[in-house]
Amino acid sequence: MSIEVIGVTKRFKNFTALDNVSLTINSGELIALLGPSGSGKTTLLRIIAGLEWPDSGEVHFNGEDALSRSVRERNVGFVFQHYALFRHMTVFENVAFGLRVRKGRNKVPEATIQAKVKELLTLVQIDWLADRYPAQLSGGQRQRVALARALAISPQVLLLDEPFGALDAKVRKELRRWLRQLHEELPVTSVLVTHDQEEALELADRVVVMGRGRIEQVGTPGEVYDNPATAFVHDFIGETITLPGEVRNGGLYQKDRALELDAQGLSDGPAHILARPHDVELRAPDETPFHGKVLAVRTFGPTRRADVEIAGENGNIVVEAAVPLDRTLQVGEQVGLLPRRYKVFSAAKA
Repeated sequence: MSIEVIGVTKRFKNFTALDNVSLTINSGELIALLGPSGSGKTTLLRIIAGLEWPDSGEVHFNGEDALSRSVRERNVGFVFQHYALFRHMTVFENVAFGLRVRKGRNKVPEATIQAKVKELLTLVQIDWLADRYPAQLSGGQRQRVALARALAISPQVLLLDEPFGALDAKVRKELRRWLRQLHEELPVTSVLVTHDQEEALELADRVVVMGRGRIEQVGTPGEVYDNPATAFVHDFIGETITLPGEVRNGGLYQKDRALELDAQGLSDGPAHILARPHDVELRAPDETPFHGKVLAVRTFGPTRRADVEIAGENGNIVVEAAVPLDRTLQVGEQVGLLPRRYKVFSAAKA
């Protein structure tokens, strides 16, 4: 099932949740809607599901108008962050619920329900919990029940709203790996809402980065991490060092000193030089465009980081740089910072 969102706008009183959003999701893809709170990702998901209606715009399923269909007619499975399981029903009955409520010509025979639920519980690896109640399950087990229930109606579209947000980090990682494998076995188009960048980059075929009700960038995990289209994307995905600068006549400067860095075609004006900590090399102060004093050094596992205070346009700023484990670095030491790989954005638009 392909999904096409065309020029969708949604407002809640004076707040614009979605601002002329367009997006094409290919059949069988697993797409992640990634962004901070208030970016519009959950509103977009609910509009695709039929739980919200846009003020303007269109939504198409396989080229047909989806807005003219009810939630049930869209054949969408929905998995919520907090499971939304029926506490008075066993795991088996929770999964069977969507099949049992079908009436008339859509009524499902009991034998079919029994076979379908057993198949799904085996698929999500909790068949041995069929007779338990939600209160007797761990968070990870409840989320598997919720996913099995969503899949019971054989949806063509699976929508997941922060499905692992209530789980601890270790369980989240295990379920992410399991969900990726599960998606590859099922003929379903999946849309995942998350604010967890690691989750989006690990799970999705493509990532849709959203901010302030708009789509900032759409691309593969590698594309949005390695080639962010905007300063917002660079800052939101991964760790970012922001260094000050100004573009003049095609060159980068800090105050009156040429930085000997590529301005990347940016027009004249204040600029931000953005880099990943591991792409910034520590060198002697007189060898680099930026230098400053080490304020703190922290080591955790295979990673060492240093807080370095450097001069900015409006006073000193502190940036965090990666430090090789074989390098000795002292608090108070003067060091230079040399960006090896970086992106330059207008400070006015960053």
